[in-house]
Amino acid sequence: MIEFGSIVNGKQVKSGNWIDVYNPYTNKKVGRVSSIDTKTLDKVLTDTRNTKITLTRYERYDILNKIANALEDRVDEVSKMITDETGLCLKDTRYEASRVSDVLRFSAMKTLDDDSEVFPCDVSKNGKPRRIYTTRVPLGLISCITPFNHPMNQVVHKIAPAIATNNTVVLKPSEKTPLSAYYFAQLALDCGLPPNMLNVINGADVQAIAEMMTIHPDITMVSFTGGSKVGKIIASKAGYKKIVLELGGSSALLVLEDANIDEAVEVTMSGTFKNSAQRCTAIRRILVHEDIADIYASKLANRVKALKYGDPYDSENDMGTVITEEAAIEMETRVQNAIDNGAVLLVGHKRDGALYSPTVLDHVDNAHEVVAKETFGPVAPIIRFKTLDEAIEIANDTPYGLSGGVVSNHWPSIQRVITELDTGTVNVNEAPSYRLEWTPFGGVKDSGLGYKEGVIETMKGYTYVKTYSLPWDIA
Repeated sequence: MIEFGSIVNGKQVKSGNWIDVYNPYTNKKVGRVSSIDTKTLDKVLTDTRNTKITLTRYERYDILNKIANALEDRVDEVSKMITDETGLCLKDTRYEASRVSDVLRFSAMKTLDDDSEVFPCDVSKNGKPRRIYTTRVPLGLISCITPFNHPMNQVVHKIAPAIATNNTVVLKPSEKTPLSAYYFAQLALDCGLPPNMLNVINGADVQAIAEMMTIHPDITMVSFTGGSKVGKIIASKAGYKKIVLELGGSSALLVLEDANIDEAVEVTMSGTFKNSAQRCTAIRRILVHEDIADIYASKLANRVKALKYGDPYDSENDMGTVITEEAAIEMETRVQNAIDNGAVLLVGHKRDGALYSPTVLDHVDNAHEVVAKETFGPVAPIIRFKTLDEAIEIANDTPYGLSGGVVSNHWPSIQRVITELDTGTVNVNEAPSYRLEWTPFGGVKDSGLGYKEGVIETMKGYTYVKTYSLPWDIA
């Protein structure tokens, strides 16, 4: 069993109060982390805010690469730990460990970039023989709150850019899956990260801790990834702070009349079932032209039947559990409701505790709860459409606006989808979830405020631009 104290000022501090972590597949306790109260958190936030980090660009670059090297030497250990706390299969958790290294290395690379600009001032009759220069300055204390579904990668997407820009961070990971965050923080300290640059805490009173992580006066910025409901509460309470919200999604994949059906099936498979479909960008609605829907649905069902799911520690399995039995029951209920209201079950819809089988539904209506709400699990609902106008209308008929995709080779139709989908991302002949760790990522509507994450955008977001001017007389 893994045990971590709160990570504060470079040390693990054990309060004597604990938050237990259970594996969703075995229901056995796999670890615990120390719990703190709001009085202690208040001091942690103030002390972290008062810590000034002055690492050189090379020192930041070096630390980030050292952490990446250390993680790559520990892939099996990290993968098993993530499986322990999430119930995700080893195939998925090994992939996550690999993505974490990418985040660190991209952050290291961008640390070395010169991010300044120069503006000549003798370009107008009102100008002077001067030049204006820009430099980027760290914001200060970043409050980061992360979810359960990518327990290390989500953390590192917030932490690595902070290291790269000389900011300090207090992190609250999900109480369901905190072990990976503490492991990463301790490893970062072992690789030379200065004390108080990154502190990690959890508290049994989750609501009070999260509220303080939002409203505390020493916090300069709140970066939250999680559900839209909580994101809106944070936005209403944060006050005069910078906020970045990466929230829920209901990604639509549009399979147009001219699509290569085999390609569409493969895109669906890669975009739906990885990570037990617990990704904000996972395909939640598959919009298929009625002329090809029968053959597409048949081929997709056959591919899904071949998926192996079950024991997440079996390296041959393609899928493990969802995060809790309660979550599995909720998706089981939504799928059954859709079936009771006209949807056709093609495969799946079996539950055993937190295990829910990969499921395909056909003839789904966009009003069915299974698609009207964010069903955070391995369900592939097929919605049939007649025209592209109808498909775009259905795709946009959701509170969310994170990502989408289209399978087609007809450029005018592709162009319309890119232009008219109300989402932050549209991928062509690829899953809505596709991205690299340094590319811009984020949504609109109930998926976010339009700000982007990804290494480059996060580094920009964690800094502000300071300008200064100097005389520049070339006469």
